[in-house]
Amino acid sequence: MVKKAIFGGTFDPIHIAHLYVAHKAKEDLGLDAVIFMPSANPPHKQGKKVTDAHLRYEMVKMAIRGERGFQISDYEMNSTGLSYTYKTLQHFNELEPGTDWHFIAGLDSLADIHKWQNPDEIFELCHFVVYNRTGYEIKDMKNNKYFKKSVLLEMPILDISSTQIRYDISAGRDVSSLVPEPVGNFIKELDLYR
Repeated sequence: MVKKAIFGGTFDPIHIAHLYVAHKAKEDLGLDAVIFMPSANPPHKQGKKVTDAHLRYEMVKMAIRGERGFQISDYEMNSTGLSYTYKTLQHFNELEPGTDWHFIAGLDSLADIHKWQNPDEIFELCHFVVYNRTGYEIKDMKNNKYFKKSVLLEMPILDISSTQIRYDISAGRDVSSLVPEPVGNFIKELDLYR
């Protein structure tokens, strides 16, 4: 059976920790593909400044170019309304009913998943895969009913966040070690996050 994962996120910007997580998931879970899904209109970012979806899409495309088994989808970007994970998973399950679907998210997302739209359906439509995030402990998830249904990626915490990268860029700091080189060049060319 074909095994694929959707890796959702705002990717504002995509950074090396995202790529590490995708490689780790692909290797540990024996995935045929990891599909990066930049969200166009994420519900949890309402009222917050998010970089234009097309620019974020281009950055992801640059970051994964040449990476075997890494793909990108503009499905959420082309969908109207808010980007809901359950709708995305419904779409891909209908598109490829024979595929064993996974969804990759951080432990922070799992902590808040009870606030997501139709969380029970999400867990019916995929294997929910989580990775460690700074500030979130596995032991704190023991009472989370969804944690027991999730697949945990065994990996070290990479203390890199898009929020910190945006802050560092606005402060004039060098982030070249945190983002793939083409992404760093793109950010400089367009003077993003200033």
